[in-house]
Amino acid sequence: MPESAIPAYITSLIRHFEDLRDGTHGGSASRKDKEVHFENAVQLLSPIARQVLTEMNTNLLLGTGQLTETGLQRTADGGLNASWALSWLEQRASGVQPIMLQAYFGSGFHHPHLRGTTVHDWPLNVFSNEDAAAQLSILRAIASSDLHNLVYRADYRIVPAVTGNPATRLASGANE
Repeated sequence: MPESAIPAYITSLIRHFEDLRDGTHGGSASRKDKEVHFENAVQLLSPIARQVLTEMNTNLLLGTGQLTETGLQRTADGGLNASWALSWLEQRASGVQPIMLQAYFGSGFHHPHLRGTTVHDWPLNVFSNEDAAAQLSILRAIASSDLHNLVYRADYRIVPAVTGNPATRLASGANE
């Protein structure tokens, strides 16, 4: 199968396993060079992460959410982290964490990963705009799984689209 026909999530896994085999990430072996790749990946991924959380805010939170992002930060243990979070009144009132998309490169890690608030560890192999765009479905899955798990921890009433008038939402085509 030509590489272009291989689904993006399979390509990510292959790159991940090859990195483990070769002791590299994006062709780099040193931590310093891997961190440069990570910084670039965060910049490329940022608009995709914002898109996913904006979709959720618009369609599930009915525009009531607040999107925040940290930018690239050094962690206390020497790793790197960047996150994009979506919080809203009902979530805060219930005491559960916001929906979060996080890119992290732990200090002892061989290579970086993506995760959510409740969903963890997807390999982060983003080296181009095309790679970043291909992560859209992965980020959607992470954010959606997070919301599902947060509802399980709290209650369905944390989702404004569910507590509004369902007949109005269905009639307007909002579920299509």
